[in-house]
Amino acid sequence: MTRTALTSLLAAAQHTGPPMRLFYAIVPILILAVGFDVYCLVDLFRSSSVRHLPKAVWAVVIIVISAPWGGLIYLFLGRNRDAAPQ
Repeated sequence: MTRTALTSLLAAAQHTGPPMRLFYAIVPILILAVGFDVYCLVDLFRSSSVRHLPKAVWAVVIIVISAPWGGLIYLFLGRNRDAAPQ
């Protein structure tokens, strides 16, 4: 290998990963998504009743369906707005 080929290969190897700016942009979004799921789970387990499905199934919906969709489905369809939290 020539010196320039080795230098360009090393330079390409250093830039194969995503830039740190992308990492700093994704981390807050992930923290918000996990926080939203935790909020929905806490609300689910503190509520006295839910609509349409048992609580265990709603927990699976919140956890398994990609954030924030599982939590939004629970809040709009499963949350019992008439009952106050315990």
